Amino acid sequence: MSGMGRIGRRAALAAGAALLAAPARAEERWPDGPIRFIGVFPPGGGTDILSRLWCNRMAELCGEQFIVENRSGSAGNIGTEAIARVAPDGRSIGLASVAPLAIAPTLYRRLPFDVNRDFTWLGGLWKLPNLLVVHPEVPARTVPELIALVKANPGKYSYASSGSGTTVHLSGAAFAARAGLEMVHVPYRGGAPAHVDLMAGRVHMIFDNIPQALQEAREGRVRALAVTSAQRVPQAPEIPAMAEFLPGFEITSWAGVMGPAGLPPALAARIAARTAEALASRELAARYEENGATVWAATPEEFARFRAAEESAFAPIIRASGAQVD
Repeated sequence: MSGMGRIGRRAALAAGAALLAAPARAEERWPDGPIRFIGVFPPGGGTDILSRLWCNRMAELCGEQFIVENRSGSAGNIGTEAIARVAPDGRSIGLASVAPLAIAPTLYRRLPFDVNRDFTWLGGLWKLPNLLVVHPEVPARTVPELIALVKANPGKYSYASSGSGTTVHLSGAAFAARAGLEMVHVPYRGGAPAHVDLMAGRVHMIFDNIPQALQEAREGRVRALAVTSAQRVPQAPEIPAMAEFLPGFEITSWAGVMGPAGLPPALAARIAARTAEALASRELAARYEENGATVWAATPEEFARFRAAEESAFAPIIRASGAQVD
């Protein structure tokens, strides 16, 4: 073979190797520009607060902006559909929430996305219980007193939620079912507007994610009665767990990160690794704890298995509540 032929072959091999390496180098650079993070609930609620804390830590870690875009409505389904529709290039990712991913498949007859087909799981973020708070004018200071009050006035008392199919809704529905109560469910487009009406006295109570509800309770604007975790939480050990009055009662909210289906595996692995790195921050863990949450550093594989198990666990609660949405 001539020297020219050998040079041509070497050049071709080098060019091929460069082409194969280019995607890997691009994935190693992620993020190489601003990242859009799609939140599925309105600004100001507990989920939004925790999302922004993580995005701030990711921005510090990665040296790029993480811009939160809230796409709320339909208990997180609108934002979740938006995540399913973005290009699988890593420039847009979003919040994976219990409501649209583990509750909605049973609650809704039709969904604009398929939880088993339309997403790439990237990892867990946090877990947190809900907190039952009542308007100060509700004449009940304990869970037993509230049960007795509502039983004596069937249909009079209402509980707000951040939307049908959220853990906020199902906590109230499960409480009513377990205690044999007749209450009115009033759904809102997120936790923030629900709290506005609660503090105005237009609804009587809410089982909301602990960050906002606990803050309002400590400010005296609402009265806290119980958390929905199996045990009391370290952030507020004086507040009893609902399980102390209704044995076995436990409903916990959770969230993670996901992208659309079709994310290249190497890119998905890079995002998952960065997510885990951010969650290892002691500062972020402390900020989560201040807001009633605990870090949940699940791998993508662990997240996928957990989500499926949660869907199975919520299904009988939803069916028992009689809730069904077209």
